Amino acid sequence: MNRLHNFSAGPAALPLDVLKKVEKELVDYQNKGASLIEMSHRGPEYTAINTEAAERLKRITGAGNDWIVQFLQGGASSQFMMVPQNFLGSDQTADYIDTGSWSSKAIREARLFGNVHIPFSGKENNYSAIPDNSELNASDNAVYTHFTSNNTIFGSQFRKEPETGGSLLVCDASSDFLSRPIDIDKYGLIYAGAQKNLGPAGVTVVMIRKSFLETQVSRTMPTMLNYKTHVDTLFNTPPVFAVYFLNYVLEWIEDKGGLSWFETYNADKAALLYDEIDRDEFYRGTVEKGSRSHMNVTFRLGSEELEKKFLAEASQHRLSALKGHRSVGGVRASIYNACEVDSVKALVDFMKQFRSDNG
Repeated sequence: MNRLHNFSAGPAALPLDVLKKVEKELVDYQNKGASLIEMSHRGPEYTAINTEAAERLKRITGAGNDWIVQFLQGGASSQFMMVPQNFLGSDQTADYIDTGSWSSKAIREARLFGNVHIPFSGKENNYSAIPDNSELNASDNAVYTHFTSNNTIFGSQFRKEPETGGSLLVCDASSDFLSRPIDIDKYGLIYAGAQKNLGPAGVTVVMIRKSFLETQVSRTMPTMLNYKTHVDTLFNTPPVFAVYFLNYVLEWIEDKGGLSWFETYNADKAALLYDEIDRDEFYRGTVEKGSRSHMNVTFRLGSEELEKKFLAEASQHRLSALKGHRSVGGVRASIYNACEVDSVKALVDFMKQFRSDNG
């Protein structure tokens, strides 16, 4: 097996141990005579998986019985709309912290349903920094405060939860979910597309505090977009394979040592890259040091021509998917949970050699 060093921002690298387990079971799931993806989503096999995945997720995050776990579809982009549709009345205000492209899209959707107050926007500075709490201008009586915990495109990350002035947090955690511990008591709702740290594309995890769900606004909405539709029943066919795979990823996370273990592991990987970027002026980080992401490391070289050469030669060294997002350019190494330290070391070695050859 000659696997690439995969730095894709998503769909992203998956744990090899889980891939092998799924490969072994794909044709014949646990000697049942059929693949799980051929079985009914209301049968005992999938029901057990769905229940186990939800319980594992609550255990890993420290969420108690006052939390509901849903496995939905439509990605984080659908949640940009579902959250305000369910929780923001036309005469109410929600706070939205603007730290990048995805938070901006969430703001645009929320304005369809109610008032949006922006306690901070990094747009004028090209989203190069995460705000300190002292920079947040929270509104009075916000029904919730929305933030994007990690910015995949710009390479910035909240090091801890922002202060809200009393409202519960709603978090788009798509690109750093389960990469470190969180203070679960500060949240009302957390959502995350799976294709970064959780599993294959196709399922979106939504965790909702029961008391927060009770604050749902009274408005007519499509059945599928009402969170309460999905609380007690599988209303429609879920993304069976994606949830099945996600359940094994959660098992892998627990076996490794949980979120504290991954926090250290990811910080160490990120430090290897940032130390090389900061060695001199050949590579230039795009985010202020205190705001740098441990998931998506973004940097530039001296010219676009040099960046093209860097990416082309990196590919020849089996260093894959390093091109920055099309909206910002540059180089981006996504080093989620399943990106192994050996891959990061291979990238650092290449960066040293490329500097030596082109500096």
